[in-house]
Amino acid sequence: MSKEKNTRLLTAEELDRIAGRFRVLGEPMRLRILQAVCKEPRSVNEIVTAVGSTQANVSKHLALLAAGGVLARRKNGQCVYYAVKDKLAVKLCELVRAQLAE
Repeated sequence: MSKEKNTRLLTAEELDRIAGRFRVLGEPMRLRILQAVCKEPRSVNEIVTAVGSTQANVSKHLALLAAGGVLARRKNGQCVYYAVKDKLAVKLCELVRAQLAE
């Protein structure tokens, strides 16, 4: 992916994992959710309010983000809290936003 001469080619497994991460981030609702939790952990209800969607829809996307390694899930009594697990996902969004602004 890099133009350096000493960089090795990625394996098929590595390419599959990279594509999987982009698939997880390739849905606008998931990006809204990521934005909602990027500063601090939030409960499912707080995320639902922040993104303006239904709890069923948000829960579906939260499960995919957690399974994809982007978000971490923590249960506290009856509440479930989500936080950013992969800080690089947030950075990637920031880099793309900056590129689009140019």
